[in-house]
Amino acid sequence: MKRSRSKRRGGIGRHAEELLWLAGGLAESCCRIEDRYWEERLATAIDATLAHDDEDTLDTALDQAFNRGSPGYDELADAIESRTESPGLGDNHDVVFIAAPVLAWSRFRIPARALPAATLANLRVHLRAHVLAQNTRVALADFLYSPDQLPQGYCATASFAALLGRAAIEDKDLHIDIDNMPETTQFLSDTRYLLAAVAAPRNGAVFRWQETAGSRTETLEQWRSQGGGCLAPLLPGCALEFVLPESYFAACRDADKTSRSYSVRASVAFLVTSLDVPVVKLRAIIAPFWDEQVEEYRIGFTLSDNDEVVHGVVWPLLGAEDDAIDAPAEIESVLRECGVGVVKALEHRFPLEYCDDCGAPLYPSPEGEVVHAEMPESEAGQIPRHLH
Repeated sequence: MKRSRSKRRGGIGRHAEELLWLAGGLAESCCRIEDRYWEERLATAIDATLAHDDEDTLDTALDQAFNRGSPGYDELADAIESRTESPGLGDNHDVVFIAAPVLAWSRFRIPARALPAATLANLRVHLRAHVLAQNTRVALADFLYSPDQLPQGYCATASFAALLGRAAIEDKDLHIDIDNMPETTQFLSDTRYLLAAVAAPRNGAVFRWQETAGSRTETLEQWRSQGGGCLAPLLPGCALEFVLPESYFAACRDADKTSRSYSVRASVAFLVTSLDVPVVKLRAIIAPFWDEQVEEYRIGFTLSDNDEVVHGVVWPLLGAEDDAIDAPAEIESVLRECGVGVVKALEHRFPLEYCDDCGAPLYPSPEGEVVHAEMPESEAGQIPRHLH
């Protein structure tokens, strides 16, 4: 999840100033004892803000810390995320809100759906066997979420984490009411999220890799084979890739980063099968798109003997990335690995423009213009309207 903030003007409230002061003190701390002093007070202030459902104060403090170039920005962002995903629910347990992202692509609709009881039971077994530490309790939400359906904002996320955390302490799954669930925007490639909370004995290990002989690499391999076997039948017609289950915000950021190259590979595979052409007959055009700074790169795809853009992919810049990052080289590397015959990188910066009719991004063409991506009529009705 990108942490750059929008710019705001004007004064800020007393509570936001307090958060800034505490985060600044933590950033400038000279020893671990002083760290604990600032951390405890910052945690208390954030907990009170979350309890009062005061999203504006959190956003304002983050905006001001970022705009001022404060050394406390990262400390504040880390602390807010930590308190949001780790609700204090008693003296005997540490509770962590976690996510297990699944990357998917399909020519058809990628479902966001309720999880059957049998699937939940199998997922619990594999989470405990391969992902979570011994002596932990777990609660799973019985719904596979799309990005549009995740809790919006820190306060809503904290509230959901506490609800799921209480279920974890009881070692019971949580039923989700889907009647008012937001609609899911359909993309060629997208992410689905299995959400859970873990309750561990106070100061005990939460994840398997915290234990002797455990490792993140082995955990991911086991989760891909075992957890993936549970979830794959619920996503028919989809090619899947599984991301390491971690604490909520870390998992979401990892999914965002991994999904960039995944979306490029998915698009190449889709075009090869849909247009019935060898991959070397594809051409990709890469260009930066900016607002006040470069925000993303967009890739337009054409056939090598035709200048019509038939498909496009957005490669967003994340976290501290900016135009100093050599994203075009990374994108080109992925395209070359896929076997794309021609890759062209444009240096000209384009404004962030979208189609006035459907809202889809506009993509670079070989002539250096931004255009709407249009599949041939024979294929256009078989794919989602919106494309990553």
